[in-house]
Amino acid sequence: MSETLFSKIINRDIPADIVYEDEQCLAFRDIAPQAPMHILLIPKKPIPKVADSEPTDQMLLGHLLLKAGEIATAEGYGDAFRLIVNNGEKAGQTVFHLHMHILGGRELTWPPG
Repeated sequence: MSETLFSKIINRDIPADIVYEDEQCLAFRDIAPQAPMHILLIPKKPIPKVADSEPTDQMLLGHLLLKAGEIATAEGYGDAFRLIVNNGEKAGQTVFHLHMHILGGRELTWPPG
């Protein structure tokens, strides 16, 4: 996988407002937030999109889900938040490094988009 904007953030080549980091993932505030809380959660392992994940990524993917809830709770939105994972260009993915949008702080209607 070629270097992406997110891998540059992981490597600290590009600054970001980081709200969480551990050995497996990194979370930072979106620069164009769509809600009062709009955080991007990315694995440090470079997986282009969720459909490219493999069975060996199962624990990492579960870790991301658990951390998303912890991050939303730490931000004060643990009672109501939305997780979004876009898979592919036609689904709205613009950076091809798996990432999860964590949105909260306003009413989120359905269906989205």
